[in-house]
Amino acid sequence: MKNVALDTRALHDIDDQVAKIMRGLGNPTPPLDLRVVRDLLRLDRQYYSTTDDSVLRETFSRLKVAGLQVLKRPTLLADAVRTLSLKALYLPDQKRILLDKDLPLLKHRWNEAHEIGHDIIPWHEGMMLGDTLETLTPSCHEIMEAEANYAAGQILFLAGRFVDEATSEVPSIELIRRLGGVYGNTITSTLWRFTEQASAGRPMVAMVSGHPHRARRKPDFDPVNPCRYFIESPEFRTRFGTLTEQQLFAIAAGYCGSQSGGSLGQSDIILLDRNGERHLFIFETFYNRYEALTLGIWSRAHGAIAG
Repeated sequence: MKNVALDTRALHDIDDQVAKIMRGLGNPTPPLDLRVVRDLLRLDRQYYSTTDDSVLRETFSRLKVAGLQVLKRPTLLADAVRTLSLKALYLPDQKRILLDKDLPLLKHRWNEAHEIGHDIIPWHEGMMLGDTLETLTPSCHEIMEAEANYAAGQILFLAGRFVDEATSEVPSIELIRRLGGVYGNTITSTLWRFTEQASAGRPMVAMVSGHPHRARRKPDFDPVNPCRYFIESPEFRTRFGTLTEQQLFAIAAGYCGSQSGGSLGQSDIILLDRNGERHLFIFETFYNRYEALTLGIWSRAHGAIAG
């Protein structure tokens, strides 16, 4: 999945909503306790399980859209949750967040913040109550999810505080791992936030994938879609947006070792921008035994390509 470029006006409006929350909480220090956010917003949180649908049955039996009962048979929606592997849900008319209790706790944290994001974005409620999955277009749904992800990142990383700390040091995966611990978030969400928000004017790109080394790839590896996430900083998207995740994954695979964990390697890489000019990037990859996290950072221009 590639990160989506969002409208600047929408980002500004989301930032304003998050700023209100931070002021309401007295500008808290990390890690943020989401319980106080829920209390401030008067949100309810419950857990459901795909093996026990009693919460889903009770919740969706009362779910209405525009005053009309959505389903006369709420078990159908419970089946849909299992079929679509939904990990969290937000019900705006009930001010309720539902989380899959079978997920790891750190994933609970991100999923909950994502659903809080839906709650604080004013235009999401009307869209969620006025449309069904059938009428909401895929592109509209993608933007809504990206906006909720942005809001989640702003909340969990305390808006500008993370950016100030992240841009005060030399960028690296080690810094990202350390900041993830400080803010109580996963290294994956910290890598995403770092790449999008802490580039400080430098083109940066990040990938989250399986192990890049050929000997370590899983049987279901898809060379067409090698990355779980492909994240571009605004500067990278503008200047190097023609480069694909397949190309950059191949670059990472070229320098990565077959270690079972930890650093897989780093390398100086020449990339061509949209104008065919050469630029030096520093790439490094870290494997946490579940996913490989790759970060590429612009270093300097390397001269124009020979004609």
